[in-house]
Amino acid sequence: MGRKKENAAGAEAGAQFQHDWRRMLPRLRYHNLSHEMLVKAAKATKLAAGEALRADKCCETPSPETENCARPWAFDCTAGMGEDSLILAAAGFRVTFCEYNPVVAEHLRECLKNALNDDENPQLKAIASRMELMEGDSVEIMKRLFSEADAPRPDLILLDPMFPERKKSSLVKKKLQLIQQLEKPCADEETLLKTAMASGAGRIIVKRPVKGPYLAGVKPGYSISGKVIRYDCIVKTDNGQ
Repeated sequence: MGRKKENAAGAEAGAQFQHDWRRMLPRLRYHNLSHEMLVKAAKATKLAAGEALRADKCCETPSPETENCARPWAFDCTAGMGEDSLILAAAGFRVTFCEYNPVVAEHLRECLKNALNDDENPQLKAIASRMELMEGDSVEIMKRLFSEADAPRPDLILLDPMFPERKKSSLVKKKLQLIQQLEKPCADEETLLKTAMASGAGRIIVKRPVKGPYLAGVKPGYSISGKVIRYDCIVKTDNGQ
């Protein structure tokens, strides 16, 4: 496909996005959130419970700058539609999420802006205040942020390389079809994982098809599996990854 046709296809796919995270609200409520596989994989069930308790008790929301200093930091290298980042932020993490495709990044920017201005949904507004979008190649961003010895280290890194395209397109959800029009599967899984492992993150979570191979052949410390997807978890030890 030529560059002009590729850009036109991207713009057409991007126009179908709805810049609205409110549809995620039922999943973000604690009793549903605590059952999310990603929250379990991140060992964040207690963190999510504490967040729910704080949200119930606090009438005034502290400034994001003050509040985020005490929060664990999650770094989502492959944001996509932003749903996993939103779940982590709802569970109590401060989240940096990266997206290299400009059309998808613009969609995420609009979602974030709309959520931050949503006075009718204070829960969503509070969650969005803990999120920061970075546009660009996540490998290069990680190298820039974590290369210095005294650089802050994320508590968690999430990797979600695009799944290989399924043969039965009817099984693919519409939102995934849109993403597949704009993004290709990761071309260098080994570099992505090695860069994440070199960051010094306490935990790396890799989202995979439930029957898919380990990312770059690296066996995780543990996995959380569902019917369709699996979260492989690599935990930092005293001797490194």
